[in-house]
Amino acid sequence: MTDIFTKSELDRRTLLRRAAAVGLLATPAVSMLSACVGGSDEGTQDQATGTKSADNPLGIDPKAGVEIVIFNGGLGTKYATDVDTPLFNKKWPEAKVTYSQTEEISTQIQPRINAGNPPDMINNSGSKLMDFGAIVKAGQAADLTDLFAAPSLDIAGKTVAETLVPGAVEQGTYDGKPFAVNYAYTVFGLWYNAALFKKNNWTPPATWAEFTALCDKIKAAGITPFGYAGANASYYMVRALLTSAGKIGTEQVLKDIDNLKEGAWTNDAVKQAAEAWAGIGKNYINKTFLGLRHTEVQLQQNQDKVAFYPCGSWLENEQAKDTPSGFEYAIAPYPSVTASDKLPATAINAAAGEIYFAAAKGKNPQGGKEYLRTMLSKEAALEFTKLTKSLTVVAGASDGVTISPGLTSANDAVAKAGKDVFMGYLFDTWYKKLDDESRAAANDLMFKDYDAAKFCERMEKASQAVAKDSAITKFTRS
Repeated sequence: MTDIFTKSELDRRTLLRRAAAVGLLATPAVSMLSACVGGSDEGTQDQATGTKSADNPLGIDPKAGVEIVIFNGGLGTKYATDVDTPLFNKKWPEAKVTYSQTEEISTQIQPRINAGNPPDMINNSGSKLMDFGAIVKAGQAADLTDLFAAPSLDIAGKTVAETLVPGAVEQGTYDGKPFAVNYAYTVFGLWYNAALFKKNNWTPPATWAEFTALCDKIKAAGITPFGYAGANASYYMVRALLTSAGKIGTEQVLKDIDNLKEGAWTNDAVKQAAEAWAGIGKNYINKTFLGLRHTEVQLQQNQDKVAFYPCGSWLENEQAKDTPSGFEYAIAPYPSVTASDKLPATAINAAAGEIYFAAAKGKNPQGGKEYLRTMLSKEAALEFTKLTKSLTVVAGASDGVTISPGLTSANDAVAKAGKDVFMGYLFDTWYKKLDDESRAAANDLMFKDYDAAKFCERMEKASQAVAKDSAITKFTRS
């Protein structure tokens, strides 16, 4: 392991500066709210408040309890129980933090939001995350303007916003106001065991021809060349496919998809990416993976039964307990699909993500914001990285720290990509119906029919159905 944070910091800042330039200018197309999220004020509970001061900039009640719910996935939950909550109680010892975790956020939390009794701070993530665009439009997410304007807990002379990498606030902004903290900084690509590759003299591919040739060698060695879990992680495949489309035709391809532009899903870049990946599904994937969950396929990779796995940089931490000694996580960018791709083979998808928000109608929304302010302290961010092997949006929080092989590899990949790091797409958090359809369509493409044209036409139809549905609030990206 090597210390690479200092030399990569400029690259990380450059990346999120470019993410900020995306300009998430969300504009409501209609006034109707999603039927699944209650928007009325009936039954709103009394909310805890306190007196604002230099030491209490958000005006919380120092004795009021705070309820938080954390998604238990790739990042685990120890950062909340072992770091954030103790830090919060160090400053507010009389404020009891009630903690719970779940793998199904929408199942557990959506009914409480609808009933007007939500937790104060929620980590909205996972395969069953809630439709956050609908939550914002229903007035259920608290405006975080005061949080970002508040002073940092441990970086003197700076507001919370001023301690974050450029673009961090903008990525949680809707209709010109911030409603979410996108906390984790994630790098996406093809994950593999560097030790296995060294042993077999395999080199990660830069072109699609190299990719398929290597898959042939891996298959001949008795190892499944590529795999992902169809049961609950098909969105990993959606990101892989659309990252390839973005490399073929630039990020504008993905912006058009986000903006529901007619023909966005049937353009040549998406067609070429879908056709290339369909070939991987037809020839190099284990068909039983369609019914498996993510941890089951990831365990097979830890056992060197699967070579390449498409995922984000949370993978190393998620598999920590099952990763055998000598297994060395590493990441490779998705290889170029054509010789005329507009972005180079080194181009990579990385961005701030993992939504955390305060519930506007909770018992203690200001307490929820104060908990987020704790998370955005330098101390909390550093400990988060140590525990999860994932970076945060707190600028420089991990400088000078020696990190794991996987995260070192991810940072090196970002550094090599330079200006060719792109944020990706946003429709998956804006339009749940379209996200659900993309997951199902990706599974069919990779496990069943291998039909790129059918995939593109299916997604185009779904996209335009959303575009024409006046009950769905629209957002735009420039």
